[in-house]
Amino acid sequence: MTEPLIEEAMRRAAIAWVAAAGGPARGLWCLPLEGALYVVSGPGEQAAPELAGGAEGPGEATVTLRGDHGGRIVAWPAVVERVAPDGEEWAKVAPQLAGKRLNARGGAEAVVERWSRECAIHRLTPAGPPIDAGSASGAAPPRETPATRRARAPFRLHRVRRRR
Repeated sequence: MTEPLIEEAMRRAAIAWVAAAGGPARGLWCLPLEGALYVVSGPGEQAAPELAGGAEGPGEATVTLRGDHGGRIVAWPAVVERVAPDGEEWAKVAPQLAGKRLNARGGAEAVVERWSRECAIHRLTPAGPPIDAGSASGAAPPRETPATRRARAPFRLHRVRRRR
């Protein structure tokens, strides 16, 4: 049984920020289905190398979902499991994901075939109560940098005369 806030946020999700294996949070497009989020990654698709840990067995991640106006609604722990290309779950999920994939070359069947050879589909299932329910923005402060920009003198086309 998942929390109602997580359930509602997942149902409306198109993009999820996923942080796994100590890596940075990555914005990944996803498909909400039956109490879980499904994401595809690999060559020619979105990069999510931290999720590859789910290939050996269930991994862990933190999922953050945003609202309609871009603000964070909820962050929650998730169990990451890879969906096997020859399984029943793949046959159910992959065509739905392919239908949601924008700008794909070929039809949905060709995309699913390519994914089975080259890519991975991962299921992100809630593994506990919300970590944070939208209380802070989650924005990181800007990093220190030695780079600066020299201020330019204002552009003047003609000489400006003083009035007396």
